[in-house]
Formats: sequence, structure tokens, C-alpha cells
Amino acid sequence: MKIFRIIFWLLWRIWFYILMGVPIIVLSPLLLLTISSEKTYPQFFVLARFWAKIILVGMGFHYKIKREQDFEKGKSYMLVANHTSMTDIMLMLVIAKNPFVFVGKKELAKIPIFGFFYKRTCILVDRNSSKSRFEVFKRAQERLNQGLSICIFPEGGVPDDENVVLDEFKDGAFRLAIEHQIPVVPMTFPDNKKRFSYTFFSGSPGRMRACVHRFVETKGLTLDNKQELKDKVRQTIYHQLLRYLKK
Repeated sequence: MKIFRIIFWLLWRIWFYILMGVPIIVLSPLLLLTISSEKTYPQFFVLARFWAKIILVGMGFHYKIKREQDFEKGKSYMLVANHTSMTDIMLMLVIAKNPFVFVGKKELAKIPIFGFFYKRTCILVDRNSSKSRFEVFKRAQERLNQGLSICIFPEGGVPDDENVVLDEFKDGAFRLAIEHQIPVVPMTFPDNKKRFSYTFFSGSPGRMRACVHRFVETKGLTLDNKQELKDKVRQTIYHQLLRYLKK
């Protein structure tokens, strides 16, 4: 029985990368056209959302999104969520209709095909370089000034220990949100670790829930309120994770 599970996981993981790559190849003329200018990024974002839906549906994930508040068209937000899986990227794209830019680790740029577009549309960070972190902050400010939103997974990466429910948060997302006086949008992804973790021989098709919590306003806040804001958002996601885990 175990050998059949291993074969399934192997083929299923290969299928994931096929689903990532083939639509990109098919859509590459449009993708190349839409990344040629920052002005056409919203059109690229529409294609990216379509790509994300193909992957989630193709992998057998039936996602269910609970929204406590809706996005306003044309408004910028700071999107944050717990981070446990590569599918967090796809689920975030499906949830948020307002064009946003990911701040993500540079290692993903090495993935064939996907990495080519990833490094040209996302803000890449080398977490071992203080200079890189400063450049990330500068580029994020530029994108916010263009009217886009930003998505940051504030744990700063996926915890090595999969038993960790929610790691500590870094400051970057909350500092940017306060400086630009934009709302923080906390989101909880309770099932992505179970469905498709970074452990290769694991996972399964099935339910993939998400909760978009009420937005946390930053108007009137200063950097003196950064820790309070960070703690409030983390507690919102943490307690929701605990509630989901009990179900």
C-alpha cells in the first residue's frame, strides 16, 4: 500500500510542475507583451490569476473563500497570510482581484519557465543580505506609489518545522503599510500545508479553505504603532488557524 502512495505522490508532484509550466508556455506571447511595461502589469495580473486557477483546479483543490470584507476597486492594500506551501501563491492570486506584487524569496526564480516571469514581475529578496532587504523596501514603495498592492508573507519564509502553527512575523509589511497609510488585509490559509506542503511525499487533493479577515486600518498610525499592528494581525491569523484546526 505504501508503494502505491509513493507512486501517487511522485506523479502528482510532477503533474503540479506540468500545470505550472504548460499554461505559461501557451500564454507566453501575451505574458511577454504584458511584462514589457509597468503600465501593462494589470493585464499580466489577469493572466496570472487565470494561471493560478488552472493549477488549483487541476490539482484537485476545491477552494472555499470566506470574506469578512471586500476589496475596493482601485485601492492599494498590504496583503499578508500564513505561509506553508507553494500553493499559497496561487490561492492569494485567486482571492485578491486588485493587482498586487509579491515580495518573495529569490530561490523561486530558479524554477524553469516559472522563474523567468517570477523574477520580472515580483520583488525578490535575499534574506541573508541587509542590502537586498533595503532594496526590497525601496521597490515596494515604488509599486505602491503606482497604485498597486503588495503581498508579503510576514513569517519571512516557510518554517522548517511543520509542527509550527505560525512563526513570528517580520516588520517589513507593517512598516510599509503604516508609511503608505494603507489597510493591512490578514488572511488565513489553514489547509495548504496539509494539501501540498514542501515535504515531497505528502499531500492530497481536497478542500482548501481561506479566510479574508476584516481589514486593519493604518490611517493615523505612526511607526511607533508598528509592533502593536504586527501583533494584532498575527493574533488574528493565529487564532483563526487554531479554530480551523479544531474542525
